[in-house]
Amino acid sequence: MTQPKSAPAGSKGGETHQTAQGNTPVLTTQQGVPVSDDQNTLRAGPRGPALLEDFHFREKLFHFDHERIPERVVHARGFGAHGYFESNGELEAVSRAAVFKKGEKTPTFVRFSTVAGSKGSADLARDVRGFATKFYTKEGNWDLVGNNIPVFFIQDPMKFPDMVHAFKEEPDRGFPQAATAHDNAWDFISLTPESMHMVMWVYSDRGIPRSFRFMEGFGVHTFRLVDAAGKPTFVKFHWKPKLGLQSVVWNEAVKINGADPDFHRRDLWDAIGAGAFPEWDLGVQLFDDAFAKAFEFDVLDPTKIVPEEQVPVKIVGRMVLDRRVDNFFAETEQVAFCTQNVVPGIDFTDDPLLQGRNFSYLDTQLKRLGGPNFTHIPINAPKCPVLNFQQDGHMAMRNPKGRANYEPNSWGDAGGPREAPDRGYRSYPEPVEGTKVRARSETFADHYSQARQFYISQTPIEQAHIANALVFELSKVQTLAIRARMVSHLLNIDTGLADTVAKGLRLKEMPKPAPAAKMTRQDLKPSDKLSILKNGPKNFAGRKVGALVTDGVDAEILGALKKTLTAEGAVLALVAPEVGGVKDSAGTWHDADEKLEGGPSVLFDAVVVLPSKDGATALAQLPAARDFIADATAHRKFVGYSAGAAALFEKAGVARDEGFVPLNKAGDCDTFVAACRKLRFWDRAAAER
Repeated sequence: MTQPKSAPAGSKGGETHQTAQGNTPVLTTQQGVPVSDDQNTLRAGPRGPALLEDFHFREKLFHFDHERIPERVVHARGFGAHGYFESNGELEAVSRAAVFKKGEKTPTFVRFSTVAGSKGSADLARDVRGFATKFYTKEGNWDLVGNNIPVFFIQDPMKFPDMVHAFKEEPDRGFPQAATAHDNAWDFISLTPESMHMVMWVYSDRGIPRSFRFMEGFGVHTFRLVDAAGKPTFVKFHWKPKLGLQSVVWNEAVKINGADPDFHRRDLWDAIGAGAFPEWDLGVQLFDDAFAKAFEFDVLDPTKIVPEEQVPVKIVGRMVLDRRVDNFFAETEQVAFCTQNVVPGIDFTDDPLLQGRNFSYLDTQLKRLGGPNFTHIPINAPKCPVLNFQQDGHMAMRNPKGRANYEPNSWGDAGGPREAPDRGYRSYPEPVEGTKVRARSETFADHYSQARQFYISQTPIEQAHIANALVFELSKVQTLAIRARMVSHLLNIDTGLADTVAKGLRLKEMPKPAPAAKMTRQDLKPSDKLSILKNGPKNFAGRKVGALVTDGVDAEILGALKKTLTAEGAVLALVAPEVGGVKDSAGTWHDADEKLEGGPSVLFDAVVVLPSKDGATALAQLPAARDFIADATAHRKFVGYSAGAAALFEKAGVARDEGFVPLNKAGDCDTFVAACRKLRFWDRAAAER
């Protein structure tokens, strides 16, 4: 750190000056002019008026006044990282795209985000999560702009502004922030039956993921792959996290937002910094026209999925995020994604929502980034040669060289780039014919069947979470008619769900089922792939255990626990009464990772309570310590504990069950970590606080 130097001669105000000496670089203006004093404006005397000729002050304030660019209308709160995608060659037979050639290693940038909240909202809002990936391929940039949920609220892009307006804060009062628990959102949803499948996903545990690292991603739409001969294949893209899926419970999410509103950001930052690089498999569902015609639903409908039991996901490569950004604004904030950014071998379908997104995104980039040259910004610039005759415009960083800025021209090799019929992008020549109409296809009319399929695919625990989420959201709706209307839709999905929600809201009478364009199909089988709990991780890798410790903590058990968790690929964080740390039973000092009041149990996947006997007695008097164990119990986490913890448990009012694992000797740590692989002790009868 540069230390303050003495103030320059003549300075009597007592301000701090740090001067460039040795290897310290010299501060300059934007024009490169060295700065002599960065603490004081130019004045006519020490107490006199500022002088207009102070170009350094003028430039500094001018730039400061223009530091902010408009935030994204949706997906405003995001966090990004660099990495790479490595293809295993499984798609070479169906796509000419170079990114899919065997062994091809392509740089990527991923931005995760929430949809509804502003840049300053909290990470654990119940919401859809954006999962946007930019592939810097040898043939140009390909953007796979997806979400952590494979369906959408609407079928036609005409309704996108209405949907976003309804979900955002209500315009007369400017709240709630990053929440749909208000009248406008549910008024829109309850008048939009096509939203019902998405409702099941968002208000399931998928809407409150534990971390970006434990989250699936989906391309949402049906795309096409095209081989070298021009043959097309329908494709749906899936990102499968190597660490498995994991979510939080609602009460936990609320408390995480209070304890650490940057929880998801910090988790990704810390994981990459620790070398625990997050990794996903890229999977695809491939099918042809024959399957599309025979499938129960329209593959162009963005509110529908193709169950994995019908079309299994084939893994075609892996993505690793291994580098943090150097500057949040320059990279994460300025990155510009567009569904229309595709490369030879990848093409669109007539999915109406995809077509609308293709049209919309360029307008967004122009508004946010100030002009048509946003692709010159390094995070957006392709890593392959870019040669064309586009020129000038706001903030142009490159222009055509030479006299040729048009084509065709007569200047031969000096005439600039030319089209390449064999290598260039060619759209699949799909025959198109039809009458100009404003109409919705009848094949899009079934709004409830897949919503029902999703619900019956969940475990009873997950079904209860959906019901609880809907009761909470609708309890915030002040208009009784909207609550009842929403329950009328639930009757078309599952009568048990509708009954639970109606009772939770204490509706005086059950409404009639909402009119349905098509009756709900009862023959769709449950799909186990739709459940988080049915697809739990095989180990505890990537997770974090919070250890509540005091002076006198058992040195042998603490050492064994850290060793076992490290071998598992998990992290141990020490939570102590004071952030300075504790001294163990062998006299060794351990720095704390968190002070107790700043490290509640909601920040961890499991906890251990390892105080000395005297330490437990002292902890029992602290509300934060009692909350630490009470919340862990209520949130059904596994709890490891030493014999000395009894006083704290008693004071916190918790009863031990099979989810509590005694740690009496070093070997017990293996038993504890083995239990933690289940992530939650769902058999615990305690209500979720």
